[in-house]
Amino acid sequence: MTKRHQLPKSFAILCLFAALGIDLVNPQVVAQTSMRTSFGKGVAFTCNDSEASIKAKNGPKISIGAKTIYIGYQQVTSLNKDPRIIRFDNGIKKWCRNDYETTNDDGTGYGLLWDGNNVLYGVFSSTGSQTGNDFRRFAKNGWLSSYGSGGGAKVAVIARINPSNGSVLSATFVSAKKPSDGKSNSLLITNLSWNNTTLKVLADSWSNPRRADKNSMTCAGSSPYKYTVVFTGDLTKANSASAVNCN
Repeated sequence: MTKRHQLPKSFAILCLFAALGIDLVNPQVVAQTSMRTSFGKGVAFTCNDSEASIKAKNGPKISIGAKTIYIGYQQVTSLNKDPRIIRFDNGIKKWCRNDYETTNDDGTGYGLLWDGNNVLYGVFSSTGSQTGNDFRRFAKNGWLSSYGSGGGAKVAVIARINPSNGSVLSATFVSAKKPSDGKSNSLLITNLSWNNTTLKVLADSWSNPRRADKNSMTCAGSSPYKYTVVFTGDLTKANSASAVNCN
């Protein structure tokens, strides 16, 4: 009597897909490869501008499928810029936000990270705390909740944003700190990366970059220093921070 050995059903299905020439794709790989970043000099636009006019300025943007998010600023006075971020789906404006920072802080948006779905971070600049609505109201629980002491030096703000409507979910300021007087010093974010848990930030920091405990590092040589800091996804804590020629 001959016994027939049945192959596992899952193996049989794999063989069928192979015979039909169908490629199997790991959903996790898809999620990783769809993550995009864009950094550059901020460009001016308003919430009433068409997508064609904003696109022609070649500012930071991320396009995934028929969805595109642009980041930049609007020149509201001769001495003051306010950040802007806008999303178009199939060429139709889905939302635009002009209310993140409406003070005399001369701020702009210059960086994005987006997976085309629910993970969206925007990067903005800040030159000091001013009276009125600014990113402090979103960064109350952030690693750094404000610009800090001083003013004039251009620091960074990272905001986690709801991609469906542009609302800020959480934020943190990111700055250097002068050991001599404790004033905030310039920091420019150059890239972001996301591993589904933490946000890795690459930046150029002028003296002196901050440790994860927010205190100034001790550095040798001249700035800017290549700085790396890793945040929790909600931007409330820095897990680690390091900089070239600093400790």
